Parts: sequence; structure tokens; C-alpha cells
Amino acid sequence: MIKFLLWCLLFVFCWPLALAALILYPLVWLFLLPFRVVGIAVEGVLELVGAIITFPARLLRAV
Repeated sequence: MIKFLLWCLLFVFCWPLALAALILYPLVWLFLLPFRVVGIAVEGVLELVGAIITFPARLLRAV
């Protein structure tokens, strides 16, 4: 809701910039989407490596 109110305020003060932001926001979101997917994949791989490294310690702790 705050983003919408800020956009309305921007529209009042500088409507061309507000319209440009309205048009460009979905394009920027689509452009950044692959980077988010890569970030999720890298995070998953790092979690897996961390789990593999700490697995022997977890086994010894359980005994």
C-alpha cells in the first residue's frame, strides 16, 4: 500500500516519470527474474554442500 501511495505522490509531482515507472517496472522485473532463479539455485547448492560437510559431525553427535 505504501508503494502505491508513493507512486500517487510521484504522479502528482511528476506525472511523466510516474508513467515511465509504471511501464518500466514490469520490464525490469522480467529482466531480473533469471537472476532470482539463479540465486535460488545457488542457495540450494550451498545448503547441500553445507549439509554434506556437517553430516559426519551430526552422526557422531547422535551416537
